[in-house]
Amino acid sequence: MKRAGIWIALGVPVALLVGWIASRTAWVDVRVPVPLRGDALRNPFYAAQRFVEALGARSTHDRMFIPPPPNAVIVISDWHWSLSPNRQHAMERWVESGGRLVVTDTVFGDPELQRWSGISMRVKARDEKKNETMEQNVCRSLVEERDGSPVKTPDATSRRMCYALSFEEWKSFTTEKPVAWALRGPSGAQAMRVGVGRGSVTRINARPFQFRGLLDGDHGWLLATATQIRRGDEVHFLSEEDHPSLLALVWFYGAPAVVPALALLALALWRHGVRLGPLVAPLQAARRSLAEQIRGTGQFAWRHGGGDSLHAASVRALDEAAARRISGYSRLPAAERAAALARLTGFDQHALAAAIHHLGARRAHEIRNTIALVEAARRQIVMTTGTVARR
Repeated sequence: MKRAGIWIALGVPVALLVGWIASRTAWVDVRVPVPLRGDALRNPFYAAQRFVEALGARSTHDRMFIPPPPNAVIVISDWHWSLSPNRQHAMERWVESGGRLVVTDTVFGDPELQRWSGISMRVKARDEKKNETMEQNVCRSLVEERDGSPVKTPDATSRRMCYALSFEEWKSFTTEKPVAWALRGPSGAQAMRVGVGRGSVTRINARPFQFRGLLDGDHGWLLATATQIRRGDEVHFLSEEDHPSLLALVWFYGAPAVVPALALLALALWRHGVRLGPLVAPLQAARRSLAEQIRGTGQFAWRHGGGDSLHAASVRALDEAAARRISGYSRLPAAERAAALARLTGFDQHALAAAIHHLGARRAHEIRNTIALVEAARRQIVMTTGTVARR
């Protein structure tokens, strides 16, 4: 009974606390932004590219300037205008030939850009008390102007542009050229377009087209208006924030020299490399006939011994055959040997003596005839039966 009272004393306050929390708690859905992934995380102009493509244009994200067709559009951000004079002059010539250039606030080398485009940056004295406020993202209403006059449309008389952290309200644009289009606020023009040659330059004192910034304010309308986009246009988003690799730069600027160098290097490696097999495929093994073997051996002996070894071998074979047929042949003098051979074979004694005792160098046909006579005598002895006694 005592234990039950303790549980009741502890359970009642806990139940009252849970009931009080439940009565003052409400479950609501809260939308949490999904982190960027894939190309949307790496490409700052991913949303802007999808937007212009939805309007019927084609878009690319470039890291190196390659002059596009004169009727194309280039939107540059995080760009060093005067880093390379050749590149700068190439872009200027492209605009003057009819290109449309849109420049955001993150372009370095501004004096050169101001001199060429005619759009200057006017800087007011900063109010240090407003520094904290100016570091926050704010959206301002700006009045659209065309040819110096405000534009009034049925749906809106002003456009909202949200300033990124890099925007500074104490800056504004000014020019002595005729202004084709502008967005103007209390501090001055924050976007301005002027004609340059047959093309145009539009400067925006903000960074409204990167990542999710396109979804703020009227940035979609601002992109379409600043680029003067039309169906079928080619829009290039150009940025040096993500620098191309050294290999990419070498290939882009030095491909005509790199290709021959690589070809020569490959040829040198192939020429001095270790071979995996013979230069020529091995011939198929085949058996040679006895006659071919004899002729080959004779030709080799003739080339390397002048025929003396062949003659000596022939005479030795003749002596061995005669010794088996003529009694006491090995002990006979040379003249009697020739006479015995002449009687046994029927050949001329003097010819046999000259052939057997061949001395000195002879011509090729002479040595051939000599060896042929000795061989013929040997064969004649072999074919003769019986043993001849010496007289």
